[in-house]
Order: sequence, then structure tokens, then C-alpha cells
Amino acid sequence: MVYLDNNATTPIDPAVSEKMSEFLKSQFGNPSSLYPIGREVKEKITSYRELVAKALGADRSEIFFTGSGTESDNFAIKGVIEANPEKNEFITSAIEHPAVLETANYLEKMGTKVTYVPVDRQGMIDLDFLRNALTSKTALVSIMHANNEVGTIQPIEKICKLAKEYGALVHTDAVQSFGKIDVKVKKLGLDLLSVSAHKIYGPKGIGALYIRKGTKINPFIHGGHQERRLRAGTENTAGIIGFGEAVRIMLERGDKDKKHIEKLASKLKEGIEKNIPKVPFNGHPTERIKGTLNFSFLGLEAEAILLSLATKEIYVSTGSACSEDSEDVSHVLRALGLKPEVARSTIRMSLGRFNTEQDVDFVLKELPVIIAKLREISALDIDEY
Repeated sequence: MVYLDNNATTPIDPAVSEKMSEFLKSQFGNPSSLYPIGREVKEKITSYRELVAKALGADRSEIFFTGSGTESDNFAIKGVIEANPEKNEFITSAIEHPAVLETANYLEKMGTKVTYVPVDRQGMIDLDFLRNALTSKTALVSIMHANNEVGTIQPIEKICKLAKEYGALVHTDAVQSFGKIDVKVKKLGLDLLSVSAHKIYGPKGIGALYIRKGTKINPFIHGGHQERRLRAGTENTAGIIGFGEAVRIMLERGDKDKKHIEKLASKLKEGIEKNIPKVPFNGHPTERIKGTLNFSFLGLEAEAILLSLATKEIYVSTGSACSEDSEDVSHVLRALGLKPEVARSTIRMSLGRFNTEQDVDFVLKELPVIIAKLREISALDIDEY
């Protein structure tokens, strides 16, 4: 099997699953309990909270565990908007993850003014548009750090500086950048940031939200005292253990994964461009997550390519895993200005820690053959593009 859909989810690292298994077998205490078996679990949560904080350059008290990256996004956006009723404007971008766009849609229905910042052909947001959209009534700006479909990295530091001029808070969805590039909240100037464990070889069902000290935000789940009363409910202790262990491994490996993935991605990109005609690349040429490769195979339907590759046990994506069931053209590719027929021919390949050079060689052997065969039977003339 060649798995090239690491932006959708990553395989759990064996060390992570082992750590979680050991914990589940031996410790079941409620971390809110005062007796020893509860306090032991509480101490583990605290130590892993410190680890996540260290990775983000934050304080332990600024890290709140959630159920997912999607929950973190909802928590950040709804929490800030609700806590600042005197400021009824929210700004986001046209290429955000559905977790942000659907939340924005909800806010519009509730009466919040929402502005969507456009992007250029390479997926970079229009800073001049953002500057003109900001007002003293802007409560929050939410722009993703790196796009999940094309990998383009946004200028978060510049966005934060602009927003601060108007007294607006800034949130970023860093689910696709955390663990792949340097993500330090103080350096970036952020007020809120979302991350998820299953994108860094940890378990599903656990995420985290960074909330800068002093940020005015409403509780997301009401109930007990957990997560400083902002996100009530007994903690997903096994998930937190897995998340923390995944972060520990990420910090330990340093640049090793990054160099490995970028080397393989470069070879795969060059091989595709050399051996297959009419395959425009989507995304920024330099300011992007290098392990994310997005190509349009002109004249074909992406689903046909995906299914043909699956017969060879090569697994790729036609876009965001959170919108794969939709028959609509990707909103990200639409925002980049791609024609519908071009967008529908697009495949995303995302590499990860466990990919090998043999994986890349196999794909470069099989993919050109598959594309050539599909184009032979296609009714579309690629010379028209």
C-alpha cells in the first residue's frame, strides 16, 4: 500500500498507540477525583499540556484540550464573537476549512457581518483587501496558516499586525502546518490557534486550542470546572496521552521528518511534471507546505484517477477529506480561479513520515500509465486547455 493522503489523516505512530494502550490498561481514574489514582491521571494531563505548550511557544495555562480541530475552530470563533457583542464583524478567507466556513455561515444567520478575503491564483490572500475590510467593529480575523488542499502558507505575522491596528483579535487554523513548519504563537502574534492530533501521527478525536492570556472569550461547553471552565466535561484522557506522545515524538525528531518528506515530495513533483503532459501545479511555488502536491490532470475526472490508483493500492485525494462526499467543485480551487472542468481534474497527494522512496518510485511507474490510458478513452481534448 502507498498512502499519499496524509493531509486527511496520518497513520498513528506505533509509539503513540503503545503509550495509549499502556495507559488504558492500567489507569482509569477520573482526573477530577482527589484520591491518588485520579491525581496521577491529572498529573499526566498536566505534563502533556506542558508539552503541547512548549511546541507552540505558549504557556501551559493557554492550552485547552478539545475534541478535534473542528471543535477548536468553533470554540475560538463563536467564543470570541459571543464575548464581544459590541464588535459584530468577523473576517475570514475564501479558502478556509469547512470548520471555519460553516461557522461563518452560522454567524451570518445570527446577524454577524462576515467578510471573505479573496486569494490569488497561488492561494495567497489579498492583504490590501484585508486592510480595507478591517474596522473598529471587527472582533476577530480567522485566516488558516496553511491550506489543506494546496498547501499555501499565509503571511500570519502581517495579518496580525494589520488586525492589531484596529483592535481585532486573530485566530488561525494551524491543523495543516503544526508539525510541518515552525509554529510559534508569540512570534506569529496570534491570539488563538487550533491544532489536531491525528494530523501529527496521533489519535483522532482530540485537538487543542491556544488562547492567549487575557483574551475575552465565552465558554464553549458549560458544565464542570474542566479546562478552566471554558470546555466542561471529563477529559479524553487516553486521547490527551496520545496527543502528548505524538507531540513529544514530533519535537524529538526535529527537522528529520521535514527533510525526509520534502526530499520525497520534490522527487514526486519533478517526476510527474517530467513524465506527464498537461498537469498544471496548484499552489504557491515557494510559500507552501512542501509535502502537499496538488495537480490538475487536464481532460480527466479526478474520481477516475483516484479509483484507478486505488486498484494499485495507491491512495490519494480529490480534495479536503471533510468535503469528499460533495459533488461540488472544491471551493478552494474555485477561489483560485480554476475553471470547473480543471478543478474536477485535480488530485492532491500529501506525503508523511512513513512514506519511502520506494513509494514514490512506484507511483511514478504507475501514474503515467494510468493517465495515458484514461486520456485515451476520454472524450475531452486536452489540447483545448
